Amino acid sequence: MDTQLSSRSATVRDWVGFVARIILGGTLLVAGITKATDIDATIWSVRTYQIVPWDFAAVIGWAMPILEIIVGFLLVFGIATRWSGLLGALAMIVFIIGISSVWVRHISLDCGCFGTGGAVKDTWADVQRSYALDILRDLGLALCGVWLVVRPRTALSVDRWITS
Repeated sequence: MDTQLSSRSATVRDWVGFVARIILGGTLLVAGITKATDIDATIWSVRTYQIVPWDFAAVIGWAMPILEIIVGFLLVFGIATRWSGLLGALAMIVFIIGISSVWVRHISLDCGCFGTGGAVKDTWADVQRSYALDILRDLGLALCGVWLVVRPRTALSVDRWITS
């Protein structure tokens, strides 16, 4: 009986990991592809955060979508799951820090998480609500990455197919 419960529990954890992979990986893929379709807007979005020097924002604007697409692809297919989960979680932490930074400095902007970004003319209450929701979303995505770091074995993954 204990073996059956243990087996069932492992199967559930495998599928939870699959869901975490698809949520985090799919989000990164969509965000990266959206940003890659308009690099100028992505660069402008990075610049509106006023965190990195003006010229370096262009480097980040080019690199970010590429990294998001690569990590998203790895996660969706379950390749190097622990490492891609770690990279995805770290990306979410960086995004949380960026959003928190503009919130504290009272800079009103659209986060640019899915392409367009930049200054907005919404009321400060609307901007704060948006920042809070963006941070909660990214926190949930970071937790998906943490799950994959702790337990990289997931259902329907290339990693599992290779090691079986």
